[in-house]
Amino acid sequence: MLCFWVILSGMFDPFHLTLGVISCLLIAFFSAELLFEGLEIRVRARQVFGMLAYLPWLFWAIIVASLQVAYIVLHPQMLRKMDPQMIRFKTKLKSNFARVTFAQSITLTPGTITISLQDDEITVYALTKSAADGLPGEMERRIARALEPGGL
Repeated sequence: MLCFWVILSGMFDPFHLTLGVISCLLIAFFSAELLFEGLEIRVRARQVFGMLAYLPWLFWAIIVASLQVAYIVLHPQMLRKMDPQMIRFKTKLKSNFARVTFAQSITLTPGTITISLQDDEITVYALTKSAADGLPGEMERRIARALEPGGL
């Protein structure tokens, strides 16, 4: 939210940056119940720190997947390298927040798109068989470790 604030305001002086931080903190405080409905403060803090631990891994996964997709797209035999798959699997994640985080992480990773999330069933389009074989896999385990009370 702060980055959005800075981009929209176009002001980079200490007064406007401080105002932006205060505004973002107030919005986060008042809207926390929308995202973390019915959770204790202790659980929220665990999720915040869990996400901070998960995001660097996700960024790395996005970089690796981007390079793989770029290789396929730039390869002279691109059509032979692609093997589109539509896969459906059940996730072991219990909370809606963890499930949505998982579905969004899949979509953010190049070469995969979450088509549907219904209860514990996720449908994903994958550009290659190796991308399809990697699901649910490590991403689900890391999200469970970061966001679910007992992990997987």
